[in-house]
Amino acid sequence: MSAIDAFKAPSLVSKKTRKEMVQDKDDVVIDSSTLSTQSMQEDVDMDESSSSSVISKPKFAAVSGGEANTVAKGIRRIPIPPHRMTPLKRHWMEIYTPLVEHMKLQVRMNIKSRTVEIRTCKSTEDPSALQKGADYVRAFALGFEVQDAMALLRLDDIYLDSFEIKDVKTLHGDHLARAIGRIAGRDGKTRFTIENASKTRIVLADTKIHILGSFQNIKVARDAICSLILGSPPGKVYASLRTVSARMKERF
Repeated sequence: MSAIDAFKAPSLVSKKTRKEMVQDKDDVVIDSSTLSTQSMQEDVDMDESSSSSVISKPKFAAVSGGEANTVAKGIRRIPIPPHRMTPLKRHWMEIYTPLVEHMKLQVRMNIKSRTVEIRTCKSTEDPSALQKGADYVRAFALGFEVQDAMALLRLDDIYLDSFEIKDVKTLHGDHLARAIGRIAGRDGKTRFTIENASKTRIVLADTKIHILGSFQNIKVARDAICSLILGSPPGKVYASLRTVSARMKERF
C-alpha cells in the first residue's frame, strides 16, 4: 500500500461507520408504552426507598413527667455570725417556713458548726431554688430583715452587693468614723433617704456596706454612698438623688 492510500484509509473507514450508525438510528423504533412503564417503575422504586428510609429512623421513648422535673442534688452551708445567732433563734420559724413550704427545700441548723444547711430533695421543682434559698439565708445573716430578704425568693432580679469603705477610699481613725457618720446621718436619716429614693435596703456593718435591690437601683444607692465617703455634703447627695428618682419615675 502506497503512502497516499495509507493516508486516505482512515477517512474511508470513518465514512463507512457513519453510514452504518445512521442506518442503525433509522432502524430503532421508540415505544411510548415501554417508556411509561419504565418511568412508573422508577417512581415505585423511589417511593419504596423513601418509605424504607422513614421506617429506618430511630425511635426514642418519651420522657416521663417525673424525670423531666428532677433537680440535681446539692447542699449549701451558710455560716451565721455570732451576733446574728439570737435573731436567728427568734425568727427561725419565719425563715424556715418559706424555704420548706414554697421552695421545697430541706433546712436544718447545725449548732456545732454554727451554719444553716440547705439541700434539695425529691419534692424540689425549681432548679434555682437552692441558690435562692442560700442567698435568702445569707441576706439575713448579713443583717437584713426577714421580710426584706424574702424578696430574693419571690423575685428573680433582686441581688446582693457588698463592699467596704476602703474599696472607695483609704481612711483611718476619725476620718473613717466621720465617713460612717455621713452615710448613716443623724438617727439614720441619710440611710433611710437613700433607701427610699433608690428603692433598696442598706445595712451598715462597721466598715462594710451591704445593699439589697435590683441592679439599677443598687447602682444608684452605691453612687450616693460613694459620694458621701469621698466627702460630699449630704445636701448635695440629696439633690442628685431627687434628680435620679425623678428620672426613674418618668422611665417607669
